[in-house]
Amino acid sequence: MPSIQGGAAPVSDTGTPYEQYVYAYPHQKAYRLLEDGPLLRDLWSTERLDALSLYVHIPFCEMRCGFCNLFTRTGAPEEVTSDFLRTLERQARVTRAALEAKGESIRFPLATFGGGTPTYLTADELTRLCDICENVMGADLKAASWSVETSPATATADRIAVLSERGATRLSIGVQSFIDEEARAAVRPQKRAEVEASLARLKEANFPILNIDLIYGIDGQTERTFKVSLDAALAWEPEEVYLYPLYVRPLSGLSTRHAKTLQDWNDQRLRLYRYGRDYLLSSGYEQTSMRVFRRTGTAAVEDTDGSSISEYNQQAGMVGLGGGARSFTTDLHYTTDYAVAVPEVRRIIDDYIATPTEQFERAQWAFRMDGGERRRMYVLQHLLESTGMRPADYEQRFATRFEDDFAPQLAALLEKKWLREKDGTLGLTLEGMAWADAVGPMFFSSRVRDNMTSYQDR
Repeated sequence: MPSIQGGAAPVSDTGTPYEQYVYAYPHQKAYRLLEDGPLLRDLWSTERLDALSLYVHIPFCEMRCGFCNLFTRTGAPEEVTSDFLRTLERQARVTRAALEAKGESIRFPLATFGGGTPTYLTADELTRLCDICENVMGADLKAASWSVETSPATATADRIAVLSERGATRLSIGVQSFIDEEARAAVRPQKRAEVEASLARLKEANFPILNIDLIYGIDGQTERTFKVSLDAALAWEPEEVYLYPLYVRPLSGLSTRHAKTLQDWNDQRLRLYRYGRDYLLSSGYEQTSMRVFRRTGTAAVEDTDGSSISEYNQQAGMVGLGGGARSFTTDLHYTTDYAVAVPEVRRIIDDYIATPTEQFERAQWAFRMDGGERRRMYVLQHLLESTGMRPADYEQRFATRFEDDFAPQLAALLEKKWLREKDGTLGLTLEGMAWADAVGPMFFSSRVRDNMTSYQDR
């Protein structure tokens, strides 16, 4: 049996509920540059190819928010975005050839354009990107569950028209706050009038799912002001609302500005989270994870096996294109280089554009998955969701018992009353869900924790 490395990590030395946002395991900071990495055609030769998901990373934005630590460049000129798309097409051709080497049909039921802000690209560039995905990668976007991220400044009529015509099924817009003063406090210069105008265009386009992102924990934000943003968002009747706690990370715009003590900030964020959660639950929404609230009756996006796609869904079979995009196979998670600091981001994008075509044939930055890491990924995918995890399913999948593999974590969660068992399913309690960003890191392996600790932010 593969070993389960390390015991339960401490919840936090400071008791913070906001230790680590676990949207994929392991975190990209655990990846390392490979010497002579494996060929993609070998990596994908044992994978299922009729249920792939396509992820395209567009590392460009019109502005950099103060809380942003994403791999993205602001204000890129047209020659850079054009060169980027030419390189992405080269990468797509190599990747498609690697997939086709297995000799089986390829299908992408799921697709996501993320970033950055994909709609930073012009309407013509978005059209070209869709053509690359369809004509080069072979994805049928109109038949796929296809999500695109956008922003108030870039959700223009011509861009929205392209996405609507090409079949996008979910548009997610990062509003963060409808109050101009709060947006400025988060170093996000936007006006509510611009936000409302962009939402009107998105509603008129009638995408099946509209998601609105809001943030809590901004300096000066209270339940009263948070309610203003919640009411403004609900007025547009979105199918989904994401509530994100504000994080201040190294090298971000707020990293040298945020003056709150950690305890005061934790108290504010927890208070606002509980207020926002209860408000949305009383307004006809269901909570599916710490961040995600879906309007009751809204059909969830589903994978080919009928399982609901969630914020933590990370099965093997994701094919990433573009600088900073990650790909997941059973045995290896891999990506290109990424950074946060502006000079490093620009250098890496320039290096991506200059990458020789043959270099895309091999995995570069990567993390090798073993049986223990796959168990951890499985637990995080299920336990952090409102549907919870069935230990019987875990045992059937891995031929070991969850209670044996993760006894310290299970004991700690039960002691804190963050976990409950009902009808054979383990799930987070209401308070456990509030602490989900502390629960997740408890399942990190020692190898992942060591790699993340030794990673040099740049």
